Amino acid sequence: MKMTVSWAVAVQRSRLARACAAAAAVCGLVLAGAGTAAGARAAVSAGRWGTAIEVPGLAALNAGNGSAAVVSVSCALAGYCGAGGYYTDRGRHTQGLVVSERNGRWGNAVVVPGLVALNAAGNAQVVSVSCTGRGRCAAGGFYTDSSGHTQGFVVSERNGRWGDAVEVPGLAALDGGASAQVSSVSCASAGNCAAGGQYGQVSGGSQAYLVSETHGVWRPAREVPLPSTSGGNAAVTSVSCPSAGNCTAGGYYPIPPGPLAVPGQNRQGFVVSETDGVWGTPQAPPGLAALNVGDSAAVSSVSCASAGNCGAAGTWTGEYDGTDDNPGLTNAFVAAEKNGRWGTAHVPSATFLAGSETTTAHTVSCPSAGNCTAVGDDTGGVDHGVYVVSERNGRWRTAQQLPGLTALNGPASVAAIGPLSCPSAGNCGAGGYYLVPGSGHEAFVVTERNGRWGRAAEVPGTADLNLGGNAAVTAVSCPQPGRCAVGGYYTDKHGYIHAFLDSQL
Repeated sequence: MKMTVSWAVAVQRSRLARACAAAAAVCGLVLAGAGTAAGARAAVSAGRWGTAIEVPGLAALNAGNGSAAVVSVSCALAGYCGAGGYYTDRGRHTQGLVVSERNGRWGNAVVVPGLVALNAAGNAQVVSVSCTGRGRCAAGGFYTDSSGHTQGFVVSERNGRWGDAVEVPGLAALDGGASAQVSSVSCASAGNCAAGGQYGQVSGGSQAYLVSETHGVWRPAREVPLPSTSGGNAAVTSVSCPSAGNCTAGGYYPIPPGPLAVPGQNRQGFVVSETDGVWGTPQAPPGLAALNVGDSAAVSSVSCASAGNCGAAGTWTGEYDGTDDNPGLTNAFVAAEKNGRWGTAHVPSATFLAGSETTTAHTVSCPSAGNCTAVGDDTGGVDHGVYVVSERNGRWRTAQQLPGLTALNGPASVAAIGPLSCPSAGNCGAGGYYLVPGSGHEAFVVTERNGRWGRAAEVPGTADLNLGGNAAVTAVSCPQPGRCAVGGYYTDKHGYIHAFLDSQL
């Protein structure tokens, strides 16, 4: 529950590039919660989705070109959440925002204190938020300095009040004035968090870093000691902290290309753990190197139930021989750690996945040791659809398609899934988008109760908001079974992007 899962850019990248080009460098809308335009709690019966509404307060802030978004959300308790993203000011600069929910009521979105002063070149965004209690959150993201370089920042909320954003301590010394950003934040308790991301190297490429907060003080960022850091890009993509001083991070680093490598993609996925405040040695999940003959693997998500009991999800590529018949296709993997030891990377399998051109695993959520769930997409097989794969009592099961999507968009379904949250084994929430031929994309939600997935359904109210034909759920937070909250984006009739909220209460 402490981990904030942000559906990173994999699903949104191709679809939002055009719509977000004028708004921000990274575009994604992730929010969860409940409320009305004035922030009032929606009257929804238990387990039933309410009607999606626009994020409170964004219309007043969003005075530029009409583009605003919430990019991350974290709910410590049902009705108590924090979220962050960006808006466009009157000067058509993007500024970072935060918004908090108290007792089921969302307050108005506000600019991150202190961030406007840092954001001299006018492109800032909150990328990740993590909350551990009522009014106790941390967030991170990026801003653009006077030289036009992006820089990473962190900001903390204490007793319901957000402090001033600060550049990640020590990051300037690492990047030498080049660009940097925070990609993920996770808090075990108030004042005890970790964050990670990447920074540019003067010699070219990028490097992965981690930074820890202890008793409310952010320590200097440190480079992740990866086996290879030159000739390519490295990054921390996800962090999860189940207890103070005990965290796990995942990402990727460059490797020398082999004879079957996909051109220009030479990288390997890694995981690294912190134990009692000391970060260990990064490693590729066992078996991933053998799978990754195309030399393009990455860990996209990590989740830890407790110290030494985590899950990871990501992708790897097959061999490439220079022909269209063998293009080095992307494949999904999941892996689980038990008592500090990672098991062999597992490739989700099922009859409907046979012949898929591409499978991806976007997000993993592990509510207890030996019990994890991951979601992903498949294309080129029987359907262009989504799947879920679960670990129960330490054993990965056969993947299954999420029910209900065919009823929404027909047998030749095109859909994608990303955000996932599981408060306990067999109880999860997820969401994404599906294609409606001739009218664009619509947002859907789906929940699992007591080990059984219900049918995917369109988010109530989004069809009325989504006049521009481009909507999706991009965040889910389930602090307890049947109490999930979701957020996402829709486009208005002018093509501008807006954020929506919906929840089960």
